[in-house]
Amino acid sequence: MMTINVVTLFPEVIVPFTRASIPGRAAEAGLVTYRLVQLRDFTHDRHHTVDDYPYGGGAGMVLKPEPFFEAVESLGVSGPIVLLSARGRPFTHDVAVRYSLEPELTLLCGHYKDVDQRVADGLATEEITVGDFVLSGGEPAAIALLDACVRILPGVVGAAESLAEESFEWGLLEYPHYTRPQDWQGHEVPEILLTGHHENIRAWRRARAEEATRQRRPDLWERYAKAKGRQS
Repeated sequence: MMTINVVTLFPEVIVPFTRASIPGRAAEAGLVTYRLVQLRDFTHDRHHTVDDYPYGGGAGMVLKPEPFFEAVESLGVSGPIVLLSARGRPFTHDVAVRYSLEPELTLLCGHYKDVDQRVADGLATEEITVGDFVLSGGEPAAIALLDACVRILPGVVGAAESLAEESFEWGLLEYPHYTRPQDWQGHEVPEILLTGHHENIRAWRRARAEEATRQRRPDLWERYAKAKGRQS
């Protein structure tokens, strides 16, 4: 079983997600445990102050280091301690797989202007970003990371083979999917998918995956083409 800790000022943002759909079913099945920690519980003044003005001046407030260190210490964690940060390394499918192999994962959610750098230097084992954009807090990123990790835990998704050809699993974006009706307002399902010829269908799907990757994600396509010895 995996344990995922989330240290946050807004656990109420995370709670509904951990109770719904695949993350919720995984918890009910005993495959994952979520521990949500309110950062303000580790302050020691009557106002439960978690932030202060930045040294050197500038706009915005910075989250203080002490509550983060005390919160993590109270959990007695092992495994990766991840600070969600716009300065972090990109979160990828490979990173999700690596985290999913750990018995415990701790996510630190920032808010306001920034988190004191000493949290990144002395507490977090790594900084991760979910994209080249800035969020108001780390909670949406934590939800995305949590979901990506939980859904690939053994036993979480009923049909494990459904994960095998997803986007990024083989270095490509996923091919398009169709279901009933066969004709929707003049938009028809590609004929090849109706033939029952599995080898031809596999070839069509691979070609569509390669086409989508080449057009939409040239960075992925370059790596894929190089690994396959193909022209990019």
